[in-house]
Order: sequence, then C-alpha cells, then structure tokens
Amino acid sequence: MNDDDVIIEADGSEEGSSEEELEAMESRADSKVTKLKKELEQVKKEKQEYLDGWQRAKADYVNAAKRFEEDRLQAVNLGKLAVFKSFITPMDTLERARQASEIPETFQGIAKQLEDAAKTHGLAQFGEVGDKFDPMLHEALGQEPTDSKDKDDTIALVFEKGWKVGEMVIRPAKVRVAAFEG
Repeated sequence: MNDDDVIIEADGSEEGSSEEELEAMESRADSKVTKLKKELEQVKKEKQEYLDGWQRAKADYVNAAKRFEEDRLQAVNLGKLAVFKSFITPMDTLERARQASEIPETFQGIAKQLEDAAKTHGLAQFGEVGDKFDPMLHEALGQEPTDSKDKDDTIALVFEKGWKVGEMVIRPAKVRVAAFEG
C-alpha cells in the first residue's frame, strides 16, 4: 500500500479497527487531501500562465497582421503615387498644348485616352481662378491686389494646376492670391 492511497471502507463500520488505526487512516486521508489541494492549486496556476501566454501570443499575432496589412497598403499607395507622379508631366504638357490649340487632330484620341485613364484612377486636377485659397491645396507665389472684397483670398492667377488623388495632394497648385486693398 502506498502512502498516497486512501482506504475507505464501503460499509462505513468502524468495528475491528482500533482507534489508532482509524486516526492513522484519517491522518493519511487528510494528508492526501492537502496534497491534492496543493497540486490542484499548482495546476490552476500553470493553466492561468499558459492561458495568459496564449492570449499574449494571439494579441501579438493580431497586431502583427494589422501592421503587415497597413504596410502592404502603404506600399501599394506609394506605388500608385509613383505612377501618378509620372502622369503629371505629360498631363501638364497636354493641357498646355490644348490651351494653345496645338494638339493635332490625329492625337486627340490619344489625349482623350490618357485623360480617361487618369480619371479612372482618381487623378484629378485642381486650382482655378476664383477658387478660395487653401494653403493645404495651393502654394501662394505672391499676391495680386484687388478692389473687390468678395475676391479677397481667392485665386487670381494660376501658374501651374495642382493634382490630387482622392484627398491626397500629389502636387499643390502654384497660384497668386487676390488681396483686398480697401
């Protein structure tokens, strides 16, 4: 018989056992219960440590997945930005040629396709005379005096139109701003 074994009599009779034997059995049973309680506490503690570790690992994984997705989106946006920037120069040239009526008839279709491709990807021009000056969109290259209070702080002259995709400004419009002198 092992020290950890506890003998429980099925009929509950205590006859034939001396008081010393009963006390010894009760002492072994108490000892076994105490030992089992300690083991149970240790197992609960280990379980909690494993659960805490698993939860930290899961949180780290979720955070890493979010970071990887943000990095991926940023890389995609940087790639798009590079493509959009390469569109700006030919679009500016096309705009100047159109203003000077220098686009030959044979290239009108190509010019339209280029403009449509830019619009499809959200590339848009901005900065018109009369627009309200916005330092987030426009780069002021000087002021133009005006006698009209209504024209104060509006765009008086556009040197170079701005470009943006959605709300992201790729290039600010270079403008002169009207300043009321009353």
